[in-house]
Amino acid sequence: MEKKLPFKDQEALIQQHPFLLVLAIALGFILMDPFEMGPVGGHHFRPVEHSIAPYKQVLDNWPRDNRSRLGLGKLEFVDEVFGPESLEFDNLGHGPYTGLADGRIVRWMGSNVGWETFAIVTPNWSEKLCARGVESTTYKQWKVEQMCGRPLGLRFNRETGDLYIADAYFGLLVVGPEGGLATSLAAHVDGKPILFANDLDIHSNGSIFFTDTSSRYNRVNHFLILLEGEATGRLLRYDPPTKQTHVVLDGLAFPNGVQLSQDQKFLLFTETTNCRLMKFWLEGERSGMVELVANLPGFPDNVRINNKGEFWVAIDCCRTAAQEVLSHNPWLRSIYFRLPIPMSLLARMMGMRMYTVISLFNETGDILQVLEDQKGVVMKLVSEVKEVDGKLWIGTVAHNHIATLPYPEIILDS
Repeated sequence: MEKKLPFKDQEALIQQHPFLLVLAIALGFILMDPFEMGPVGGHHFRPVEHSIAPYKQVLDNWPRDNRSRLGLGKLEFVDEVFGPESLEFDNLGHGPYTGLADGRIVRWMGSNVGWETFAIVTPNWSEKLCARGVESTTYKQWKVEQMCGRPLGLRFNRETGDLYIADAYFGLLVVGPEGGLATSLAAHVDGKPILFANDLDIHSNGSIFFTDTSSRYNRVNHFLILLEGEATGRLLRYDPPTKQTHVVLDGLAFPNGVQLSQDQKFLLFTETTNCRLMKFWLEGERSGMVELVANLPGFPDNVRINNKGEFWVAIDCCRTAAQEVLSHNPWLRSIYFRLPIPMSLLARMMGMRMYTVISLFNETGDILQVLEDQKGVVMKLVSEVKEVDGKLWIGTVAHNHIATLPYPEIILDS
């Protein structure tokens, strides 16, 4: 039987060691966070343990780019585009087209014309409400994102010329070759709203596979998905003939980028929280099965195929040993992220110093190429890598420019 100290003995213990009382009060204050001073203040924060490969195992087996060759890239369109998450080119090779933090999809029309607005995702959009220029990628835009839209993944249907859009707030949309106001295709599934549409790809049969990153949080609160480790994300499929949306996979931890293989027998998708690249089989004996392709050293965003059937993965690097400890101990996260300390400082205390890594994989998960920008010369956060005509086009959700890098020329010259 458990024995408890008599009340008088408890009182004596506190009198002899008053720091215990101070410690208990301080801990209780942190756990309650009454003034909502911590990063998760004001939110019903419910951290859970999540599945992530051992830090040391992944980092010890990951090839490094000690020459930091990605840092040799060229900055393009500085302060002309704001958070260009995804990059596309139309059937004529014109572009890039990209979605911006101010809610527009824009396209490059050449140096004589510059950028022009190609499409918007909501009739609510107006320059007065939504356009904040370079401040579009700051917290100031968060107040209006849900009204203005935030287009993320973009894909052209090569047969029709239609552009399909995954917007974080308005779901799956499409706009014709002439642009304009996009048409909503899927904003709900099984009677529930799609809270955070993120990326998409188009099957040759017309089906559109796209990710819904969380069933609890939208994009403004995306950091809570990562901090909690919650796994309510889904891979969805929209069927144009029936106009129905179906849940293909659920229980995913921040599903993000999605890419069909060349033969379309499988698709790859990234799980940002769990730092991994996954495969979902669409055909063959393993149809319906999910497999691990690769554990990654950081937090992946989009995945894009090149003309050889290889896959570029954009990674915000790197994981740390402290981050792994927190991932396996939800109670510790519950305390740590309630500390009245800015999130940026808490991240530094965990040893996190974000920079860009892009990696090329074959379909079995072998690493073919790793390019890093360890000093953040080109960008500190990356969202997508698209290989077009001997050049890598690199997008970012956080910065106001695009980066380009000659490839494979940069490899041959180094």
